[in-house]
Amino acid sequence: MAKRTCEYANSDIKMLDLDESIEKVLRDNDYNTVGSVWATNRKSLKAVGLRDVEIKQIIIKLQLLGLDLNRKIYN
Repeated sequence: MAKRTCEYANSDIKMLDLDESIEKVLRDNDYNTVGSVWATNRKSLKAVGLRDVEIKQIIIKLQLLGLDLNRKIYN
């Protein structure tokens, strides 16, 4: 199976336009690129202190780029 790639993988998380508090938690835990957020999962995000509502915001912002957690790409 071919490895799926993302054109946004190396882009800064600022492009997701998340709330500042969410962005701060992500940066404090070395999630600095869209690719690093895209490669993680809900459980990992909860472990760094994000609440469900904050994780949902991340999921929605990724979906707007055609992405989802766990490295899924939607065409």
